[in-house]
Amino acid sequence: MTTATGQTSTFRIGLVQMRAARVPAVNVDAVAKLVAAAKAGGADYVQTPEMTNIMEMRRDILFAALAEEAQDQSLAAFRDLARAHAVWLHIGSMAVRVSPDRAANRSFLIDPQGEIVARYDKIHMFDVDLADGESYRESRSYRAGERAVVADLPWGRLGLSICYDLRFPSLYRALAEAGAAFLSIPSAFTRQTGEAHWQVLMRARAIETGSFVFAAAQAGLHENGRETYGHSIVIDPWGRVLAEGDAEPGVVFADIDPAAITAARSRIPSLEHGRRFEIIEPIAEPTRLTAIGGPA
Repeated sequence: MTTATGQTSTFRIGLVQMRAARVPAVNVDAVAKLVAAAKAGGADYVQTPEMTNIMEMRRDILFAALAEEAQDQSLAAFRDLARAHAVWLHIGSMAVRVSPDRAANRSFLIDPQGEIVARYDKIHMFDVDLADGESYRESRSYRAGERAVVADLPWGRLGLSICYDLRFPSLYRALAEAGAAFLSIPSAFTRQTGEAHWQVLMRARAIETGSFVFAAAQAGLHENGRETYGHSIVIDPWGRVLAEGDAEPGVVFADIDPAAITAARSRIPSLEHGRRFEIIEPIAEPTRLTAIGGPA
């Protein structure tokens, strides 16, 4: 829909839900089909999950498959996809080599001409030990990012983040204070943590900032044995779930009206209420007072 001033007021998003393999070329083919389906469904902005190009935890297999950004054939193919379909294509993240022994978990926002307009390196590394022996050490292979990133879409400003960042609400407040109307949280949540925390955390980030949340997800049992939760999700600024996937590959669509952001933030203007507190050390226990004129 276009307003009287020529600005686009509403738009459709398509979240690509996939089950990434160990071979980047296989994943490029899968993404190409799903992006085509998203375009056919009317999507103007298409987002893929975290680790779009490869799902691999073994360092030897991972680094044998990786390239630096300038030589990465998967990224070149994704840029061609954006251009061919004339869509905003947000590659939720890719593993790209940044040194001989480190990769970046990097998100790319690509415009309809195939140009990269924003990059974001995941800040918070997923170093956790879960129940039943499930353990991850993302920092062994990946270099953490240091900068929060926002980028302008035709419909408003997008704040970029990736998966485990979700658990750090101060990042999202900072993005919203920098003008983000939409928060992107492409993910590869484990099934275990997804069942417990996925929707409630996504809704919390939307409610806290009065923003839309877009979260494309990996889904199902991968070749490397990891099981991801799926349930790609779109949440409005009031915390309502507009669309949610299941655990199978596909595209999740939602129609987005940016006017909902102004409405939510006017009702709960928490972004205008600054941080009016400070942390202090506990004071010492008060000394015992004696009555005036009483014994010392």
